Amino acid sequence: MSREYLKKATLTAQSHASEVHDTVKTILADIEAGGDAKALEYAAKFDKFDGNVLMTPEEIEAACARVPEKLKADIRFAQDNVRRFAEAQKATVSDVQLEIVPGFIAGQKAIPVDAAGCYVPGGRYSHVASAIMTVTTAKVAGCRHITACSPPRPGEGVAPAIVYAAHISGADSILAMGGVQGVAAMTYGLFGLPRANILVGPGNQFVAEAKRILYGKVGIDMIAGPTDSLILADATADPFVVATDLVSQAEHGYNSPVWLVTDDRDLANRVMELVPTLIADLPELNRDNAAAAWRDYAEVILCADREEMAACSDDYAPEHLTVQAADLDWWLDRLTCYGSLFLGEETTVSYGDKATGTNHVLPTSGAASYTGGLSVHKYMKIVTWQRATREGSKPIAEATARISRLEGMEGHARAADVRLAKYFPDEKFDLTADG
Repeated sequence: MSREYLKKATLTAQSHASEVHDTVKTILADIEAGGDAKALEYAAKFDKFDGNVLMTPEEIEAACARVPEKLKADIRFAQDNVRRFAEAQKATVSDVQLEIVPGFIAGQKAIPVDAAGCYVPGGRYSHVASAIMTVTTAKVAGCRHITACSPPRPGEGVAPAIVYAAHISGADSILAMGGVQGVAAMTYGLFGLPRANILVGPGNQFVAEAKRILYGKVGIDMIAGPTDSLILADATADPFVVATDLVSQAEHGYNSPVWLVTDDRDLANRVMELVPTLIADLPELNRDNAAAAWRDYAEVILCADREEMAACSDDYAPEHLTVQAADLDWWLDRLTCYGSLFLGEETTVSYGDKATGTNHVLPTSGAASYTGGLSVHKYMKIVTWQRATREGSKPIAEATARISRLEGMEGHARAADVRLAKYFPDEKFDLTADG
């Protein structure tokens, strides 16, 4: 049985991708040339904020004081989970060394980047969890300076809960600036900030395009598109829970794809009946986003069996992948392409988005086929080193000289020759390419 599309998307994530490039490129060039003044000009235009852009310790303290204690406790709970998971991830990377041949040692070091710029969305939604996810992982990695950057609200500034989350997570600076201008300020080291070595965090299409253009000048976590989510469900799944989970991810934005892949037609039909009702029950802004995402981008795919379901999922390589099906261990072993995996009805993407400790900054638009999400590893440079005794360098030098001549790289060969001649003047070596 081939895949049967009970519902097919009419648009793709690329449908609106071409309009923003020229705008973003112009803004970045203007700010690179004009510095602080030009960034402030764009901030006044787009953020409509005329307050202090680099928050003072007193402003941070005042914003934190405005956060209710119950919310503070929830933020601390989530941050502690993210921190402990990040520490466990960091423990998987260690410095190593190996004696390649007697007297010749090669090694690896994991070195954190110096400065990280963490973008935290704060427009349509206040992404408190993004402040936790990005700043905490940078802190655990060991970055010397961490800037959290978030769009201010006119007359108010950065949302107090975002300020609190970034502050307790370890941000050294908090920049009240959004969009392309905020990304540019971190990249170019404006307002007295160090130039960021890496930019991380989600954002709208303008932020994503700015990171894409700047990649190479600065490192980035990934090139992100609209968030997406796929659910694998069989006849054992609860249609209401499946439908609720699909709607919960569709509310991210009008162009956020959600997909259901199943081998049970009755389940698929019931979920498609339930989704419009659940969307209609959302608050207005959430409802509009979810309705557009479901109408234009969502798909429901009927497969013959679980193997075909798994193959379909791997083809989509979703950012978020949920399994609500029997034999979860089988799915864990079989599935290979996803940003983050949620096994069983007892967990959900919303948990990972907010509080479990795994990161919610994840590859979108099929990028999970070749990369994972944000972690402490993204801030770490895995570098190598070597040292040798003279005797230990002898076999390496001989092989290097012959391989270099075979490749036609005589200069490389002579760098090996000179050492053999200096260290072993009484020995003869055959260093020709043909042996």
